[in-house]
Amino acid sequence: MLISNRVRQLNPYVPGEQPKDRVYIKLNANENPYPPSLVVQKAVIDFVQKNPEKLGLYPDPDSLELHAAIADMLNKSGGVLCRARVEDGEVRPSDQDKIPFTVTPEMIYTGNGSDEVLSFVFYAFFDSSKRFVMPQFTYSFYPVYAGFYNIPMDQVPLKEDWSLDVDEMLSRAEKNQGGIIFANPNAPTSLGLTRDQVRQMIKKASSDEIFIVDEAYVDFGGESCIPLLAEFKNLVIVRTFSKSLCGAGQRLGYIVANPELVNIVTTVKNSVNHFPLDAVAQVSGKAACGDVAYYAETSRKVAQVRDDFYNFLCDKGFYVLKSQTNFLFAKHPSIPGDELYKSVKEHGYLIRHFNTPGIEEFVRITVGTAEQMSGLKKIFEEILRSLALS
Repeated sequence: MLISNRVRQLNPYVPGEQPKDRVYIKLNANENPYPPSLVVQKAVIDFVQKNPEKLGLYPDPDSLELHAAIADMLNKSGGVLCRARVEDGEVRPSDQDKIPFTVTPEMIYTGNGSDEVLSFVFYAFFDSSKRFVMPQFTYSFYPVYAGFYNIPMDQVPLKEDWSLDVDEMLSRAEKNQGGIIFANPNAPTSLGLTRDQVRQMIKKASSDEIFIVDEAYVDFGGESCIPLLAEFKNLVIVRTFSKSLCGAGQRLGYIVANPELVNIVTTVKNSVNHFPLDAVAQVSGKAACGDVAYYAETSRKVAQVRDDFYNFLCDKGFYVLKSQTNFLFAKHPSIPGDELYKSVKEHGYLIRHFNTPGIEEFVRITVGTAEQMSGLKKIFEEILRSLALS
C-alpha cells in the first residue's frame, strides 16, 4: 500500500472554478474587485528593489511588526471598515463599532491565509473525542478540517429564513461539550447575527469550551465580536485579508483572542511550519493596515453596489437574502440554479452554483465593481427575456 488510510478518507475542499478556456469576469470566489492600495503596491516594490537580499533570508517567524499593524488598524476602524469614519485622512470607528479596550499585538496571531489559521484553530481547540457544533450550511472548509483531524462534527440545520438556529446550536453544544464555530456573517447565506445575539450565545454556552466566530465578511456590514473579548476568554475571532483588504493573492489571515489562546495556536504553528508568512506578505500586510482610509472606502463601495444589485434582483422576481457580505445568495422561482449559472457563464461571467442538496437552486454572486455589475444586470435581463420572464 503506497498511501495511508488517512489519505483515503480525505474529502478535499472544492474551490470556485477557475477555467482557462477564455477570459471571464470572476464573480464566483468572493474576491475583492479592487486592487490593493497604491501604498501597498509601492511598499512591495520598494521592499523587493531595496532589499533583494531579504528574499534569501528567513522572515520574522512571529510577524511582530504585522501584528502591531493589525492591532492598530482594528483600534482605528473598530473592526468594520465599511462604517469607519474618515475625516481629513484620520480614521476612527463608528459609534456602533467602538472597541471598549485597546487591541494589543499580543492578541493577534497571523498565518498563511485564514484557511491555514482555521486549520490550526481546529487542531488547537477541537478534540477527536467530542463533537463540535457548526451550521449545516456554512464555510465548506470546516468539514474538511474535521475530516483531516478526525474531529466529529454536529451540523445544525438553518432556520426556514436561513438564519442560524441559535437555540438548537446551544442545546447540542451543551450535550456534546465540544465547542462551537460559525461564520458571522455566514457563508454562503450572507446573513449575520448581531453582536448582542452572539453575546447571549456565549453567556449560555460553557465557558470551558471554545467559541469561534469567523469574521471573514464582517467589514461589509456585519457587527464584529471583537468588543466581546473583554467579557469572554474562550472566544476566538478569525479574520482575513482576502475580502475587505483586497489581499486574496497575499494569503494573510489572523485571529484576535486573549493572549493565552494566541500562544496555543502559535504552538501549533511552530509544530507544523515555523515560517508561515513570507517576507513580502508581511510587508504588504503591514502597508495595508496603514492605509485604512483606502480600504474603508472600497468596502463602502462594495456595500453600495451590493445593495443596488440586491434591489435589481428583487425587482426581477428573484428571492434574495439581505446580505451583510460582499456577495448575494439568490434564486429564481422559474430558473434552476445550475441553468442560471451555465447561462451566465456563456456570457463570460462566472458566478457560483453549489450542487449541495438544500441549496442547489441558489447561486452565489460576488459583488464586483459598478461597471461589472451593470454588465451582469444586462445578462440577467437577456436571460429573463429569452425565457419570457422579464
